[in-house]
Amino acid sequence: MNSKPLPNDIDACHQLIAELQSQVGEHQQIIGKQATELSLKDKLIEEQAHSVLELKADHDKLDEKVIELNLKIEKLLKQLYGRKSERRVDGEGQLFLDLGEEPTPEVVSALEEAIREAEQIVDDAEEANKKRRKKRPEPSDRKFPEHLPRYEKIVDLPEAQRKGLILIGYDEVETLESTAGELKVRVTKYAKYAHPTDKSQGIVTPERPTGLVEGDRFDASIGVEVVAWKYFYHLPFYRQQDLFAGSGWTPSRSTLGNIETAVEFALRPLADYLRSVLKHDRTVGCDDTGVLLITPKAMPDLSEHPRGKRIGEVLGNAIESGKPSINANMWGYYASRLPVVVFDFTVSRHRDGPDDVLSDFKGNVLGDCWSGFQKIDLRSDSRITFAACWAHARRKIDECRGAFPLQVAKLESLIRMLYDVEDQIKELDDAARLARRQSLSRHVLDQIAEYLDSEAMQSPSVLPKSNLGVAAGYVRRHWEALCRFTEDATIPLDNNDCEQLMKRVATGRKNWLFKGSVASGERAANLLTIIGSAIRNDLDVRAYLDDVLRRALAGETDWSVLTPHAWKAEHPESIREYRQDERRQAADRKRTRRARRRLLNKSTRRR
Repeated sequence: MNSKPLPNDIDACHQLIAELQSQVGEHQQIIGKQATELSLKDKLIEEQAHSVLELKADHDKLDEKVIELNLKIEKLLKQLYGRKSERRVDGEGQLFLDLGEEPTPEVVSALEEAIREAEQIVDDAEEANKKRRKKRPEPSDRKFPEHLPRYEKIVDLPEAQRKGLILIGYDEVETLESTAGELKVRVTKYAKYAHPTDKSQGIVTPERPTGLVEGDRFDASIGVEVVAWKYFYHLPFYRQQDLFAGSGWTPSRSTLGNIETAVEFALRPLADYLRSVLKHDRTVGCDDTGVLLITPKAMPDLSEHPRGKRIGEVLGNAIESGKPSINANMWGYYASRLPVVVFDFTVSRHRDGPDDVLSDFKGNVLGDCWSGFQKIDLRSDSRITFAACWAHARRKIDECRGAFPLQVAKLESLIRMLYDVEDQIKELDDAARLARRQSLSRHVLDQIAEYLDSEAMQSPSVLPKSNLGVAAGYVRRHWEALCRFTEDATIPLDNNDCEQLMKRVATGRKNWLFKGSVASGERAANLLTIIGSAIRNDLDVRAYLDDVLRRALAGETDWSVLTPHAWKAEHPESIREYRQDERRQAADRKRTRRARRRLLNKSTRRR
C-alpha cells in the first residue's frame, strides 16, 4: 500500500495536522454517539430486566394469593357440603402405625394388652348385637305408656247389619292424639275481714305469696314455658306468640320479655351459685362464640356494674362511630368432672371475660390457643395453668389434606393413637391414667415431634408459609400446652365437650338473631347456665325449672339443694333415661369401632 508523502514545509504540515484533528474529532463524535446509544440500550435492558423481576414477583404473589383463595374455597365448601363428623374414614394415604420401631418393654406390653382388650370388646359387641336382635319386639307389641290418659270410641256395625249377630268382643287399636296446649285462668279469692266495732284495726286478709310478676298475673308455669321455649327449644318471642295464640291468648312481645326478666331475676342467685360450683373442679374447658349486640342510642347507667369500665369503652366507641351493632361474645365453661356448665356474656372478645369469671379459680383451663389464654398463668400468678386442645391442632392439619395427603395421613394417624390411648385408660383411676399417659402418650408425642422435624415436613416438601407449614408451626409453638394433659389426669385430650356446649348458643342465635342490650345478654347467660346444667344432668328441663322457680319464689335460699345434680337425686322420675341410653350406645359404638381398627392395624403389621 502506497502512502501519501508527507509535506516538507511548515504550512503544509500544519494543514495536514488540522485535517487529522478534524477527522479525529469526527470519529470521537461518532464513538461518543455510539457509546451513548449503547448506554441507553444498557439502561433500557436493565429497566426491562427490573420490570421482568417485578412482574415475576407480582406473578409469584398472585400465585400465592390464588393458592390461598383456593384453600379458603375448599375449606368453605367442606364446611357447607362436607361431612360434619371429624372422624376420618380410613382410605388411600391413611397409614396404619405401631408404637415405634424400638418401643420400650412397657410400651410393647401395653400394645399387646390393647390388642387383647380390642378382641374382647369386639366379641362383647357382637354378642350384645345378637341378644338385641333376639329381644327386638314386634311392632304389634309396642304400646303407648300406661300413664297417658285414654278414652274409648266404639265403632259398631249399622243396626241393619247387626240383626241375627252376637257381639263377641272388640279389636282394640290405640291411636295417639295431640291437642293444643291448654291455658287456664286461676281465680284466687282472698278473704277479707273487718272488726265489727273497732274500725281502727282495718281489714284483715291472708298473707299473699310472692308472685312471678306484680299482681301475680302470671303463674310460674307461664314463666317456665317462656324461658324453656326460648333457651331450650330455641323459639324467639314472635314464634311463642303463635303458640300461645293457638291456646287462645296472644301476648305482646314486651309481655313475654317482662316474664323472662322476672324468671331470671328470681333464679339469678342459682346461676351465681353454679358459677361457684364450677370453680371447685380441677379442670375447666372454655370456648366462645359471637353474639350480635344492638348499640344503644345513649350510654346506659353502668355505675353499679362490676364491668362498667370495659362496657363503657366499647359502647362509647360504637355510639361515637355510629355503629348500629357490635360483635359481643357468649362464653361457655365446662367442668371436666362436676356436672355443671356456665355461660357468661361480654361486650367483646377480650381477656377480661375469662379473667373475671376465673378470678378465684385454681386449676387448669382447657381451650384453643387464643392469645388471651397464652399468658393466663402469668396474669393469675400461676393459679391457672393453660392446656391446649388437640382437636384444634388436628383440625388445622386436616384442612391441609388436599395439598399434602401423605404428611397429613401420617400426622393424623399419630394423633389418632393418642385418642386410642385415652380410650384404653378411660375407666382407670387418676393415678393409673396418669402413669399410662406418661408412658404411652409420651411415646406417641415423641413420634409426633420427631416427624414434625423430619425431612418430610421441611422445605422444599413443605414450605413455611404453606397451609401445612402454618399448621405445623401452630403445633410447634404450642407444644408445651398440647403436652400438658400428660401432667394432670383431670385434663381431657380435647375441648370438644365445651365446643358441643356452644352449639346451644349458635342454634339460639339463628333464631333470636341478636341481643338488644347488655342486660339482655347477661340474662341469657344466667338462664343458659341453669338450663345447660339441667341438660347435662339429663333432666326434664320444664319439670326442673317449674319446681326450682316455685321454691325460689316461696323464699327458699339453699341453692345447694336446687342445683340440677342435687335435684336429680331427689327426682329420679324426671331423668331422661333415653338420653343416657343414647350416649351409652354411642360410646359403645365408638369403642367397638376403635377396637376393630386396632385389630385391623395388628393384621396389617403382620403382612
